Amino acid sequence: MKAFKPLLSIFLILFYSSCNKTTQEKIEIEPNSDKKILVASDGAYEKVPLEKDTIVLKVMQTRVKSLSSFPSIEQGLDENLKYMEQMAFQAQNEGDKPDIILFHEFPLTGYSSGTRQEKLPFTIEVPGPETKRIGNIAKSCDCYVVFGSYVRDNNWPDHILSINTVIGRDGNIAKTFWKSRNIKRIYKDREITTTTIEAVRDAYREKYGIEEEFPVLRTEFGNIAVSTVQFDPFIYAAFAMRGTEIMLRTATLFAEEDVVFTAWSNDFYSAMANFTLPVSTGYNAGESVIVGPNGDILAKHPSKEDDGIVGAKIPIASFRKDRTIPNYALEMTKPVFEQYKQEIPINHLNMKKESLPKTGAEMKTLMDSVSRYNPPKKAN
Repeated sequence: MKAFKPLLSIFLILFYSSCNKTTQEKIEIEPNSDKKILVASDGAYEKVPLEKDTIVLKVMQTRVKSLSSFPSIEQGLDENLKYMEQMAFQAQNEGDKPDIILFHEFPLTGYSSGTRQEKLPFTIEVPGPETKRIGNIAKSCDCYVVFGSYVRDNNWPDHILSINTVIGRDGNIAKTFWKSRNIKRIYKDREITTTTIEAVRDAYREKYGIEEEFPVLRTEFGNIAVSTVQFDPFIYAAFAMRGTEIMLRTATLFAEEDVVFTAWSNDFYSAMANFTLPVSTGYNAGESVIVGPNGDILAKHPSKEDDGIVGAKIPIASFRKDRTIPNYALEMTKPVFEQYKQEIPINHLNMKKESLPKTGAEMKTLMDSVSRYNPPKKAN
């Protein structure tokens, strides 16, 4: 195993498991240090041993049905879960057995419009009965199942969270990934109201730790991260620096160019699961993709409106061999980055629940009021 070079009292410690006799590369910090090491200085990154040389990733491209369209929330969740079970069974029994199954952003809840209080009932809790049922899918398929959802959490009262959940092969939650930040200034009359890490960064860091701002799930099938962020190269560069090998993405519509460029520029495999809509709507739905680290499209669904499954084999062992994190021009660009100020400051939703914006229009008013730009940036 390649050793890390010494850096500020960092040591490479080899952990030996008496159960499975495997080792894990781990960066440890001295007890007296109050600084977490998020990126190794020599290009190495943490990982666990692989179970196999090649894995199979399958992406579920499915329709989206909003809970608000059903007679009851319970009926809607049951029907949407049954459809997820049906698609996972199909993925398991057609072609190569999947090691990872990726659903899109809203397979359970769909998208609901309205005020904050009107939307909150159309969310789920994680963990909850839905994750338990999806856990049965994962155990049956002996694979990881990844899906996005609107989530409510008693630790964040009245916040609507956008979270991607990874269920492990044992049926338990392996990890949850909060959305890092929302895209901004794309609508003329509103902004997205969901709560992201950026919106409550200090409170999030206090609860979960700085290492959970760009978390990586280290599995026997490779280092996985999950995100719903789009058109944001800094976010994905940070995930790459943290050792991501397979970047799983869930989307409400997307641009293929974004997925290709992000995988290519950050030297990782990536996949985007999209939902379907009739072509007549004019939206860029469907056409889910799996992309290689050189920008090649490994698999793509041909339709915008038909449900289906796309899959690809990832030679994770050969990809990982002698791999380091990407080479970025950080030192050269640092003087510019240090002077840059993003328009909307972090922690802009760090407020009492009574003050949270109730609508997209109120969210826009809030952002205009805290904008560092004069005049505030407008949508194109």
